[in-house]
Amino acid sequence: MQFASHKFIVALSLFVLLAFVPQISNAQKGEFGVRFMPTISSLDVQSSSGGQISGDATVGFGAGIFLGFNFSDNFGLQGEAIYSTLNQKYTEDDVEKEIKLEYINIPLLLSFNTGKLKPVNFNVVAGPQIGISVGSELFTSDGGDPDNEAVLSVKKGDLGFAYGAGFDFGLNAARTFRLGLGFRGVYGLIDISDNSNNNSTNSYYVLDKAHIKTYSAYLGVSFLF
Repeated sequence: MQFASHKFIVALSLFVLLAFVPQISNAQKGEFGVRFMPTISSLDVQSSSGGQISGDATVGFGAGIFLGFNFSDNFGLQGEAIYSTLNQKYTEDDVEKEIKLEYINIPLLLSFNTGKLKPVNFNVVAGPQIGISVGSELFTSDGGDPDNEAVLSVKKGDLGFAYGAGFDFGLNAARTFRLGLGFRGVYGLIDISDNSNNNSTNSYYVLDKAHIKTYSAYLGVSFLF
C-alpha cells in the first residue's frame, strides 16, 4: 500500500510537469544559476543486534547548477544538477561511526513566484528528484570490530520528492542578476539499502529499509536571459 502511494505521488508530479512542457516556447525569460547547499541528512541506522540507532545531525556539502524556464512572472519550471555528500554519525557500543554517501541529484521542479522580476521575489518549488549514487564509505573510530563487521551497501539509484521555498533579490537595475537564498527538503520514496549480497556470519548491514531525508539551506546567484 505504501509503495502504491509513492507511485501515485511520482506519477501525479510527472503528469503536472509534462502538462506544462508545451508552454516552454512561450517563456518570457530563461534563468541559469549556481548554488552552494550545505545539507543535513537523516538515515535509519541498524545495530549489529538488528535494532535501530538514532544518529547525530551532521552537515554535508552540496553544490549545483540549475536552468529554469519562466512561463510568466509567477510560474516556471526548473531542472537542477546537485552534487551532495550525506553524512550520518552514530555511536554503537562506545564506538563512533560515520556513514558518508555521495549523490548526484537531479530534481525537476515547478516554481511559483510572487514576481520573478520584482526587487524581492518569494518562491515555492516542488517536484520529483532522481538521485544517482557515486560513492559510499563507512568510517569507525577504532578501525572496526573484526568479529562483528559492519557493511555499508546502497542501491545505485534513488527517487525522492523535493520541496522548498526561498527569496531572491535583484542586484542590478534590470533585476536580471539575482541573489537567492532559501530552504530545500527532500523525502526519499524508495529504500536505498542494498542487502542483496550474501554476508559472512560475522558481518551485518548498517542500513536496512533506509529512506533518505535531507534538509538544505542554499545560497547562490542566477542570471535571467
